[in-house]
Amino acid sequence: MITVIVVDDENIARRRLVRLLEETGEAKVVAECAGGRDAITRIAALQPLMVFLDVQMPDLDGFGVLQGLERTPLPAIVFVTAFDQYAVRAFDVHAVDYLLKPYDTARFREAFARAKERIESRARTDEDGRLRALLREYLEQDAPPASGREFLDRVAVKVDGALRIVRTHDIDWWETDGNYVRLHVGPANHLIRATAMSIETQLDPRQFLRIHRRYIVNIDRVVEVQPWFGGDSIVLLKNGAKLRLSRTYRERLHSRLLGVRSEPAAL
Repeated sequence: MITVIVVDDENIARRRLVRLLEETGEAKVVAECAGGRDAITRIAALQPLMVFLDVQMPDLDGFGVLQGLERTPLPAIVFVTAFDQYAVRAFDVHAVDYLLKPYDTARFREAFARAKERIESRARTDEDGRLRALLREYLEQDAPPASGREFLDRVAVKVDGALRIVRTHDIDWWETDGNYVRLHVGPANHLIRATAMSIETQLDPRQFLRIHRRYIVNIDRVVEVQPWFGGDSIVLLKNGAKLRLSRTYRERLHSRLLGVRSEPAAL
């Protein structure tokens, strides 16, 4: 059974979510919380696999709850709110889905299925952790002596029950997901257990560059940078993917693409 905590300051909203979760036959609601601070305590203590989290609450909003869980393994988060202006921010903090009130049963089931898939994907990754470590150790022993600093040049991923080696130069971009990182390789993507910081420090900075707190991009795949809202931009890749470029990283990307340090003309 999938353990779930429901967080919403409205009792009616909580009761409906509990009923829908029970109807799946796959979920066990281990706690209900009417406020953000109580949610932090319950999530840290019970460590559920899934949380349905209201955004707006009197004492602490949903984003504040996530900030309060920095040292706790994050469950699969589904935000629930009556306000759609939080959608972009919700996905920036790795939410699985965003239920906009009022939602119907079909929309709830879709969100539950996505969260369940995220949980199962993480479980498969955890099971492979030890084998991946052994494989990395073997590859490192087989590597030739380094004349200088070595960068990560291959990653082991699981495909249909088998381990496959992916060369880093084939990776279009890396997407962080809490304590996991998703590799995007052409039309495929693979989830590995790692933090953004641990990956970034191993990558060749001449080939890979962070453009957002969620994205590290292969410079060779960038074909265009388009203006967006609030000073941010959109990075277009060769495969058609569009990634958000934060203002924080914009100058670094422009300098790298142009081969100069001066600020390029306004887009």
